[in-house]
Amino acid sequence: MIRRSTLRAQIAAALRDEILAGRLPTGRDFTVKEIAEQFGVSATPVREALVDLAAQGLLDMEQHRGFRVHEFTLGDFRAMVEARTLVLDGIFHRAHLAGEWLADTEPEVLASVHRRAESAERAALTGDLDVLIGYDLRYWRELGGLVSNPYICDFLDRLRVQCWVFSVPWLRRERSLAGRLWSGHRELADAVTRRDAATAQRLVAAYNQHALDQVANCRAAREGQEGPEGREGWEGRDGPDENQDVPRENRDVSET
Repeated sequence: MIRRSTLRAQIAAALRDEILAGRLPTGRDFTVKEIAEQFGVSATPVREALVDLAAQGLLDMEQHRGFRVHEFTLGDFRAMVEARTLVLDGIFHRAHLAGEWLADTEPEVLASVHRRAESAERAALTGDLDVLIGYDLRYWRELGGLVSNPYICDFLDRLRVQCWVFSVPWLRRERSLAGRLWSGHRELADAVTRRDAATAQRLVAAYNQHALDQVANCRAAREGQEGPEGREGWEGRDGPDENQDVPRENRDVSET
């Protein structure tokens, strides 16, 4: 049971983690009462938490029916990757013009980014998706914080969460992800520390292309496994079969 004063934030964070991990799959319906009973709390903080998640684009509110996990399409995913690319390109372009990029950044802030980078890269190389998601989001959040613009930071964080929500069901179907996930976290952190905007921009472009290629490869592999008969009704769909079992392991990633 959650007992601390920040019920609304804690419930929202817990449900977001469930969505990210795929344990609350796309199209899953639930009510305020159901979630309140699950956490052993009153309906008010639950309703507030669900409204917050809906505002983040993770849930759809359905009149008289409760809430549903939002279904992101492949078109959505491509548009989100394009949006974060355009924003980051603007940041790097400004960095080139400014010359003294991140000159006022405290060393301990960059050290924290490097710690996140090491943890995220290690999880990516071993293919540990559950651990990677947590560290990857924290890494990019701290890296985005170096821009010193909370609106940009929040926007990019929201896009990154939504991209993971779309990608995770696809990645879960892969037999092994070891060595197949983007692992350039430390290289990017090093480029940022050197204030090398050109290299950082190149690495981010490679990261975004990797995300698009990986989902495309998962789709192609899935369709190849299905065969002509199994693909009947599959063409045009943007996500894997939600009726398949989703692994239920859940490992907490503690702050470092």
